[in-house]
Amino acid sequence: MDVRAWLPPGLLFRYVCGMEMFHVNHSTLFPADSIISANSLTRVYPMGESGVAGLRGVDLRVPAGAMVVLKGVSGSGKSTLLALLAGLDRPTSGSLRVAGVDLVNAGEAELTDFRRRIVGMVFQSFNLMPTMNVLENVLLPALLAGRDERASRGRAMELLDWLGMAPRVGHSPAQLSGGEMQRTAIARALINDPAIILADEPTGNLDSESSHAVVALLAELNRIMGRTVIVATHANLADPYATLRLLLTDGRLTQPVAD
Repeated sequence: MDVRAWLPPGLLFRYVCGMEMFHVNHSTLFPADSIISANSLTRVYPMGESGVAGLRGVDLRVPAGAMVVLKGVSGSGKSTLLALLAGLDRPTSGSLRVAGVDLVNAGEAELTDFRRRIVGMVFQSFNLMPTMNVLENVLLPALLAGRDERASRGRAMELLDWLGMAPRVGHSPAQLSGGEMQRTAIARALINDPAIILADEPTGNLDSESSHAVVALLAELNRIMGRTVIVATHANLADPYATLRLLLTDGRLTQPVAD
């Protein structure tokens, strides 16, 4: 599927002209088979006598630069897996390495650094700070990471301009459409130049047109900017862009299919 069919006019111009100023080929920074590696990954939540299994013995390899579509019905374990990949939660058992970081044995300081440098998160509910404007929301992760404010502000403006959000930088989230909020969230996810973008049901609160546009944006991040992108969804919009399709059923991962 041609990504350009769903890009806004301003973004389409930048797509055609290229995005060299943002391009970092992260696929050259990690061995092709090791940016994500999981073995017998299990997550059991304490509940009752035996607990509730969110993941059951997941084995997974994701090459750097992949566009991964993770499918499954609600409750299948998609959000659980993304939380583990993001270093937001720890597995009950098994091994997990992401971008060379052992997420099972890493200390809290290492996990914090990992979340700031390696992964960018995009959520269904946007998770924007309501008292901050668009620019301030995008800048927040960079400032928390201790990055230079002036340089980060310049990068934030470049990202927002690329995403067609430059005219809205002073607006609060309440003044934005769903698609605009998600584009702001994508800019925020990119501000620290992460190697991996994790998107958890990013179109769940959007209309059809905005959903197609957001999926096209994520595909462009993968194709043009070299990011490894993992989209967890129960919809089919992202399927045509996938280089790796995964299915979770009751916490178990089926055999992946590579295109």
